[in-house]
Order: sequence, then C-alpha cells, then structure tokens
Amino acid sequence: MSWRDNLRQVEPYVAGEQPKMKNLIKLNTNENPYDPGEKVREAIQMFDANRLRLYPNADAENLRHALARYHHLDDEQVFIGNGSDEVLALTFLTCFNGEKPILFPDITYSFYPVYCELYQIHYHKVPLCDDFTINKEDYYGDNGGVIFPNPNAPTGLLLSVDDIKDILDHNRDVVVVVDEAYIDFGGQSCLGLLKDYENLLIVKTFSKFRSLAGSRLGAAYGNKELISHLYDVKNSFNSYPIDALNQAIGEASVADSAYIEENAKKVMATRTRIMAELRELGFIIPESYANFIFISHPRVKAAYIFKELRKKGIIVRYFNADRIQNYLRVSIGTDEQMDAFMTGVKEILSR
Repeated sequence: MSWRDNLRQVEPYVAGEQPKMKNLIKLNTNENPYDPGEKVREAIQMFDANRLRLYPNADAENLRHALARYHHLDDEQVFIGNGSDEVLALTFLTCFNGEKPILFPDITYSFYPVYCELYQIHYHKVPLCDDFTINKEDYYGDNGGVIFPNPNAPTGLLLSVDDIKDILDHNRDVVVVVDEAYIDFGGQSCLGLLKDYENLLIVKTFSKFRSLAGSRLGAAYGNKELISHLYDVKNSFNSYPIDALNQAIGEASVADSAYIEENAKKVMATRTRIMAELRELGFIIPESYANFIFISHPRVKAAYIFKELRKKGIIVRYFNADRIQNYLRVSIGTDEQMDAFMTGVKEILSR
C-alpha cells in the first residue's frame, strides 16, 4: 500500500498548443483575431489597482446585470464563472448526479469525458452520423442528462433550434446543456427557449466572440432555481472566482457589444471566402457556423499538411483520433493571415 494509491488519476484535457515561435500565424485555438475593443482598453487603463486589496464582488453582480440586460433575462437567470471551462465543470458537478449515463457526441469538445472521469459520472458517447451531424433521435432514450456544443466542435456544424426543442421535449426529467461557445458566428441561440424549458442550461464564453480568451470569463443561463444551485456549488469551495479587474473588463465588453458584433461579421465573411477557395482546391469541408473550419483533402493527408504548414510558421489543429484523423481544424484569422494560410496550402498541394 502506498500514498499513491489514494491519488485520483485522470487523463487530462489537452489544450491546443501555445507555441513560442516568433512571427507565427496561430490558427489552432479558435482565438478571435480582432482586439476586444476600445472600451475594454479604457476599463483596464482606468482600473484602480488599490481595489485589488479587497475581495471582489462574490457574484460579479454588475457584470451579471449587464449580461442579463443584453440577453433580455433576469439577473437571477445568469451565472458568472472563471471561463466557460469552469462553468462547465460546475455544471457537470451540479447537474449530472444520477445513476444513468449522460449523453454527448463521440466527436465533440474533449473536456466532457475528462469531467466525467474526474467526477465519476457515467457517460455514453453517441456516434455522430457519417456526415458529422447530430441525429436528434439518438438523444431520446433514457439517460441522466444531455450535453452538446452548438455549433459542435471541432466540426462547426449547427443543430437547429427546432431540433433542440425536440431533444428537450424528450428529456423533460433531466438537464439538457447546450454549449454555445461559438453560436455568435452565424447560429441562432437557444436563449429564447429558456421561458419554456426549465431544464435547459446554456453555457457561453467571452473567449471567442468577445476576444477575451486571455481574460477567462464565462456564463451560464437558465431558470432561477437551476442557476441558484450552480451558485450553491460554486460557493461551496470558491466564493470569489472572478477578480475585480476581470469583472470590469467583462462589463466594458458587454457595453461594447456593437463593435464586437461587427468583428464577428468580419470573421464570418472571411470564413465564407476561405471555404470557397479551399473547396476549389478539392477540400471537403462541413458547413461551419463557428470561427473555425474543419477541412480534409482526399489526396493529401491532414498530418502532412499540418507538418508542412508548421514549417511555414502557420499552426493549425490536428486531431489524431478515430474518424477525424484526416481532418484539420483551422481557426479563422484576419484576411491577411488567411491569405498566408491559403498560399501555404497551395504550395503544399502543388508538390
């Protein structure tokens, strides 16, 4: 017997590489290529460092109120967390405590099974269809909860609000979590369903749409009882998750939403152009509603393209996993970055 026998062992989530190369075009972690806006810069510059002597507002009440107003909800329907990953971790801990397995796609955000292993939650991976779409009927069976991203990651495919309503209608007795990390790049949010489904929880992040991956802010939206339970769990081990500076940054971002929405339109326009150009080169690409695309070439292996692009100082994401080992996920950068990406791809294919 050893002290090591009492340690919890889990295979951790592996984030996208954060390389230290200079002059790098980084298209591997779905960061927004545009800055977070003037109001965020002003909030940072005007922040009184003396406030850091004091504990921050425990529930980020001002930011909570700003998000509630932006989404036309009550303050009590909003939960604030230290990035959507923490929000998701607390969601798994709070909402998935039954004996039956929870359901999520087999190709999806790879943190989900990590949470399940960490919290010892039974789960079942539901295979996507051959075209990587979610078959809603696969989620109608007996289960302990449902979670999926919409749009899904890494595919970028979107499930319609009507299909999500059908999933909710067949799962009235469990919590259904829709992870909307990428919804603002062309999809329709499920926030409008909250008034009809008390078992719906929607998770969002400031990292993608709001260009604040380095700030760590996330939120969840649901009925007041569900949100109160999330806060109960959060406050059971960390009453102050959002520091005072990040609360100010988040409020400024919400106030600058018109600017941020214009940036999202730029990303979508670039995405449309690049998808068309890649398809002309023979790439297979599922329709994307996210700030990334999922690409495969029938003649040239994804692993080879990945390595050759890296030599050119262009980093994309390669998943060496079942069913998607010949795909690359490419974050949408600025037009200039994507032009460099296309030049690199054309050179690789011409060999």
